[in-house]
Amino acid sequence: MHDLELINVGKVYDDGTVAVAGFDLAVEKGEFVAFLGPSGCGKTTTLRMIAGFETITSGDVVIKGRNVSDLPPERRPTSMIFQNYALFPHMNVFENVEYGLKVRGLAKAERQERVGRILDKFGLSAIAQERADNLSGGQRQRIALARGLVVEPDILLLDEPLGALDANLRRVIQDELKILQRELGITFVFVTHAQSEALGLSDRVVVMSNGKVEQISTPRELYTRPATPFVAGFIGANTIFRGEASQGGAPGRCRIDTRFGPMEGVGDAGALAGRSAIIAIPSDAIAVHPAGWSGSGINTVTSTVLSRDVVGHIGHLSLALDGAEPILVESHVDRFAGLQAGPGDTVTITWEPERSSVLAA
Repeated sequence: MHDLELINVGKVYDDGTVAVAGFDLAVEKGEFVAFLGPSGCGKTTTLRMIAGFETITSGDVVIKGRNVSDLPPERRPTSMIFQNYALFPHMNVFENVEYGLKVRGLAKAERQERVGRILDKFGLSAIAQERADNLSGGQRQRIALARGLVVEPDILLLDEPLGALDANLRRVIQDELKILQRELGITFVFVTHAQSEALGLSDRVVVMSNGKVEQISTPRELYTRPATPFVAGFIGANTIFRGEASQGGAPGRCRIDTRFGPMEGVGDAGALAGRSAIIAIPSDAIAVHPAGWSGSGINTVTSTVLSRDVVGHIGHLSLALDGAEPILVESHVDRFAGLQAGPGDTVTITWEPERSSVLAA
């Protein structure tokens, strides 16, 4: 039995706007799932439908085998943490954390025991009597987490909870969040527009666009094997060439004829042959060679260096192609150590076919 199932869930507003369409998902107990996509893609609307704050137009929300589609939020075994934390400024830390237990009608003694235990876990006991609005962003974030977890939900729903934090504190809280989730074994469903959070924290990522699911996969699969052109353009820094797919190449590979020459990547040649297609190459899969380098001819493109920069231990090369978007190559600086090429110099880029993907355009 899954902790959470979304079965053909959809949301259409009164004016006919489709916010979410045909969303199917099955989440295992203790899994960390991230909803990722641009603003307006439907990820927060989906999270609110799971929580019961948004009515669904079609489909079912099932938690631990029970259809909760018609239940109000307080009767669902979920807890939601909002982007602005939604703490009560007139209450102290203890009262904020205790609030959900009061709503559920727990006896005072049990409320105090649970709140005390969760405050200890989050290191908040020393400030239990402080007003929430007098505390730092990191402290408020931990209070919101404590309040969400003290009710012992089956599923914790998080709506961009790290968005208000600065970069350094965000990384600290990310680490704490993942450790906490593993310790508790609670299912987390996390909404974010930040790829680093989704790819770094989750077991699986749901990529959404215009109310539809584009791909559901592990972070690694998402990065190395995009399923749609949208995912290829949205995740990471893929280089994309367009052309027409054709038969040929090794088993499991698909050939694509582009204006920069023939290319090969992983794909279904039988299904794609004769169709418009793209080949997507992850930035770190591209090798850069000096002018005059000669290789096999397949997956080989000549380009010109636009810029070369180093940020920390990562080297960045921006390369120009005739009449095409610049290519960005990112990798550890050691990989470019022997490359004697600067702005204006000609270089050759190559990549292994198995590290690229051919998709229908």
